[in-house]
Amino acid sequence: MDVLVLVGRILFVLVFLPSGVQHLMQSKAMGAYAAAKGVPAPVPATVTSGLVLLAGGLSVLLGIWADLGSLLLAVFCIPTAVVMHGFWKESDPGTRQTEQIMFLKDVALGGAALMLLAFFSYVGHDLGLTLTGPLFHIG
Repeated sequence: MDVLVLVGRILFVLVFLPSGVQHLMQSKAMGAYAAAKGVPAPVPATVTSGLVLLAGGLSVLLGIWADLGSLLLAVFCIPTAVVMHGFWKESDPGTRQTEQIMFLKDVALGGAALMLLAFFSYVGHDLGLTLTGPLFHIG
């Protein structure tokens, strides 16, 4: 089971780590997009979100307080879905569909991150192939 969970962790963070790097490397361009969506202080918010993505992704990947990393990713994904991908505000059918797909992707990833939080917290030190045990203890 340890190897299966490790492979799952690797696959799960493949979306977060490159995105975190992109948030940091292209913070002005991504900040402009965030500004268009009404995000206050868009460039600092972009940098902060990039750091959250990297910290959460690396935490899950390396198994260093992976429960905390999962929580960070959920805290990023769920508000991002609502703030950045409000498909209900779009009148163009193509844009609406694209935003709805992005919204659902973020909600699904946030839900998966919450499940990982529970999993890592519950299984704790019994899960191999991690560098630390959980920070939180459920159950």
